[in-house]
Amino acid sequence: MDRDGTAAGKPVGRRVVLGVAALGAVGVAFGAKIQNGLDGALATVSSKDPTGLTGLLPGGGGFRFYSVSDSIPHRSAADYKLTVDGLVDKPATYSLADLLALPQTKLVKDVQCVTGWRVPKTEFTGVLLSRLLDAAGVKPEGKAIRFTCFDGVYSESLTLAEARRPDMMVAHQMNGSPVTDAHGGPVRLYAAPMYFYKSAKWLSGITVTDRVMPGYWEHYGYDVEAWVGRSNGRNDDPTSG
Repeated sequence: MDRDGTAAGKPVGRRVVLGVAALGAVGVAFGAKIQNGLDGALATVSSKDPTGLTGLLPGGGGFRFYSVSDSIPHRSAADYKLTVDGLVDKPATYSLADLLALPQTKLVKDVQCVTGWRVPKTEFTGVLLSRLLDAAGVKPEGKAIRFTCFDGVYSESLTLAEARRPDMMVAHQMNGSPVTDAHGGPVRLYAAPMYFYKSAKWLSGITVTDRVMPGYWEHYGYDVEAWVGRSNGRNDDPTSG
């Protein structure tokens, strides 16, 4: 999820604020070189002090970290599961190993957040969403996809036509490394041509539905159709790559 981070309605201690500021300074200074360490620090801060302040932290490589849950959830490679169900002929459950065994696709595009920041030419690797849908066999009445996440809070949606695009992916790698917890790993959705809030973190469920079911932020006014440069009242240039 990618949105302005806030800590509204939650008490924030002075030590926490100073610690967050220090972490942010480190991230700005060293960027991707300390990405894994910063991700770990984010998880620690978020779980020990669930104020929402992790949403204000700058991350390595220009990313910002946001979460609508009180902590950064974790699934190991061994216990991760992704279900594909709903209006399909053959519901399925995939482990991370199952996903890795499928044909892989690499996309290099700009990541664009609706709040304005951009990370150019970011590489994601994974399985095309269309491949999983084809394997499941979408029923004629299937018109849309609902995505759910193992944080227990976040959700997103796409139309079936959008989901079948060649730039919609179930991603397990980012910039050549496994997707970290803070970035939504071990598996996240990557909707390349849309603002990054559509690229649901901590993906756990893909459900085919008979209509679009608006996701988490759509209930707070974000556009269901989130094409970069053509939605949410923004005029960002289309992503490149």
